[in-house]
Amino acid sequence: MTFSENIKMAFSSLFAHKLRSILTMLGIVIGVGAVIIVVAIGQGGEAALKSEIVGSGNAIEVFYSPSEEELRANPNILIQPAFTEDDIRILEQIPEVKTVVASSSSFSSVSYQGNKADSTLIGINQSYFDIYDMKIENGKKFSASDFISGNRVALISQSLKEELFENDSPIGKVVRIGTQPVEIIGVLEKPGGIFSLNTKDIYVPFNTWKMITGKDHITQITLQAVSQDVITTAGEKAAFQLNAFHNTEDSYQVLNSESLAEVIGQITRIMTLIIGSIAGVSLFVGGIGVMNIMLVSVTERTREIGIRMALGATRMQILTQFLIEATILTLIGGIIGIFFGWGVAAIVAAFAGWPSLISWQVVVIGVLFSTAIGITFGLLPANKASKLDPIESLRYE
Repeated sequence: MTFSENIKMAFSSLFAHKLRSILTMLGIVIGVGAVIIVVAIGQGGEAALKSEIVGSGNAIEVFYSPSEEELRANPNILIQPAFTEDDIRILEQIPEVKTVVASSSSFSSVSYQGNKADSTLIGINQSYFDIYDMKIENGKKFSASDFISGNRVALISQSLKEELFENDSPIGKVVRIGTQPVEIIGVLEKPGGIFSLNTKDIYVPFNTWKMITGKDHITQITLQAVSQDVITTAGEKAAFQLNAFHNTEDSYQVLNSESLAEVIGQITRIMTLIIGSIAGVSLFVGGIGVMNIMLVSVTERTREIGIRMALGATRMQILTQFLIEATILTLIGGIIGIFFGWGVAAIVAAFAGWPSLISWQVVVIGVLFSTAIGITFGLLPANKASKLDPIESLRYE
């Protein structure tokens, strides 16, 4: 019997017991689909996390971590300003640095016509908009003259707008930060990122922040490298220059957003592998179902096997027939499972707001794995069928 004849016979057997075949394939469909869903969601979540962390790209966070010697010499060092305007000027001289973004923050009370809210007052420089994607829903952003002159203007977050103004437009309204009057010129869009929080923030130019708070220190510095190729070099030079200027050994350090994203990517890949392995257990259960049904099929067709052997069929031909039948059963289930997993992953990704990434490698592995299950779990029933005694098989009722 040729290979094509074996395939035709396998399909005939499957169609002869449609419900049984469908129920058997269901285990494979769910198993393959579960693995596809887990891997797709994991890869999509990883891409979304990386995009959220890296942002507009080439970003380097500068932070201050005093040594034990510095802490012993000055226990209050952690509450003192970490950066100054001199630090910004030093960092701007580094050739690999395109932009130096500085900001300072403090907690303040904001009030308007009897309504009061506790908020975070953030003073920013003009380069802040180059890295941080601050979209304006109403009004406008700060102008160059606002930064230079320290005009008393502000941008507020959606949460603060809802707290102070409810349904009224805040544009052109004057609020008080403590006792200092500031005009609202813009409202930011509601953040939609994974790590975004609906905080009550009010942004002002850095010179305005200094006038309101009476302080001049900088709490956060972010660098933007000229290109992705020089991120590491820019970070190393920035840390070296700051440590040399402040006469510290390793207190000023940098964190490359690309490196952070890669670390998080490794964590998500490990989690995806673990969860995917758990989902793969359902494939094993589906394989046991295939073996069970094939054993039933061998029992039901004992007389047929005896007739075929009496007509000259060899043991290998009988084994091949049942092995092909089990393989086709699992292969069809695997293909359906891939489309099922693909569809569910796309729906989940659409609701979560991140991409549904299904690589061709995962699809190929899904097909090969389901086929391997068919061969592995179909081997025992096929072997049992091939070892049946022809005379005993013909007597079977």
